Amino acid sequence: MTEFTSIPVLDLAPLVRGEDTSSLARTFALAYGETGFGYVINHGIDPALRAAVFDASKRFHALPEEKKQAIALNGNHRGYIAINTSTDVTSDLAEVTKPNQSASFMMMREDAVADPDTYLSGPNQWPELDGFREVCEAYAEAMTGLGQKLMGLALEAIGVTDRSILTAFDPPTLWLRLLHYPPQSPQAPDDLYGSAPHKDFGCLTLLAQDDVGGLQVQTPEGRWVDAPPMEGAFVVNVGDMLHRLSNGRLLSTPHRVINTSGQERYSVPFFFDPHVSATISPLPGTGPAQFEPLVFGDFLRGELEASYDAHQAEEA
Repeated sequence: MTEFTSIPVLDLAPLVRGEDTSSLARTFALAYGETGFGYVINHGIDPALRAAVFDASKRFHALPEEKKQAIALNGNHRGYIAINTSTDVTSDLAEVTKPNQSASFMMMREDAVADPDTYLSGPNQWPELDGFREVCEAYAEAMTGLGQKLMGLALEAIGVTDRSILTAFDPPTLWLRLLHYPPQSPQAPDDLYGSAPHKDFGCLTLLAQDDVGGLQVQTPEGRWVDAPPMEGAFVVNVGDMLHRLSNGRLLSTPHRVINTSGQERYSVPFFFDPHVSATISPLPGTGPAQFEPLVFGDFLRGELEASYDAHQAEEA
C-alpha cells in the first residue's frame, strides 16, 4: 500500500455511456490498489434523486423519538438505529469502548415474506412519512445499477475475464443507510467517534455526503486524510469481501467520522454486496490464493452480532 495525501478522482463517463473502459479500468486499479478510496464523478445518478433522499433523511430524523423507536432495528437489520446502540467492538484499528455518535435508518432488500433459510431476509420497516418509502426505493434501485457497473469495472481492473462471480449479486445484498451525526464537542474524548475507525465488510460502498465534512481515511503510516465533500460526487470505497475476491489487489482501507464542525451532518452510504449465500474466495487469475473461502452470510452474522444491540438481543 502506498502512502497518500489525497483521495483520487475517477470519471465514470465511459462506463455510464457504454464506451471503452480500458483506460478507466487502469485508473481504477491504481486508485483502489494504492488508496482503496476514490471520488466518482459523471456517475449517471440524477442529482434530483440524490437531493430527495437527503430530504427524506432529514424528515425522518426530525420525527419524534417515539415514532422512530416504533420501527427500532430488528434482527433482520432493518429500521431505526438510535444513537448509542452500535459500537465497532470488532475493530482492530482502535480500542473502541464507546458507541458511535450517530443515528440512522436502515433499509435492505424488500422481501414480502421472510425466508427462514436466508439470513437477514424480511420486509423493511417503514415510518409513517409521506413519500419516504418511494424515495428510498427509487434511490436504492438507481444505486444498485451503479453498483453493478462498478463491480464489472473492478473485475476488468484486476484482469478477471470470467464474469461468473457477478451471478453472486443476483440478487445482491444491499443496504441503504440514512445517517445523522449530531455535532461533537471539541472537548469530546479522543475515543468518542461519529463512526469509529473501521473497514467496511462488504464489496462496495457508495457514499453521498452533505457539505459538512468529517470523513477521514487512514494512510499506511497511520495518518488521517480528510475526504471532504465534492459537489455531485460519490465517495466509493472497497470493502473486505472485494479485497478477498481480488486476492488483496484492491484495498479495504480504514476510515472514520469525527464531526467537530458544530453542525449536524447527514450522509447516505449505499452498500452493494453479494447474496448472503455466496462463497467468497480469491478469483481465478489473481494468483495464488491469499485467503481461505468463507460464506458471506456467516461472516455477516458475526459482524452484526458483535456490533449491534439488536442482534445481541436476538442472539440472547
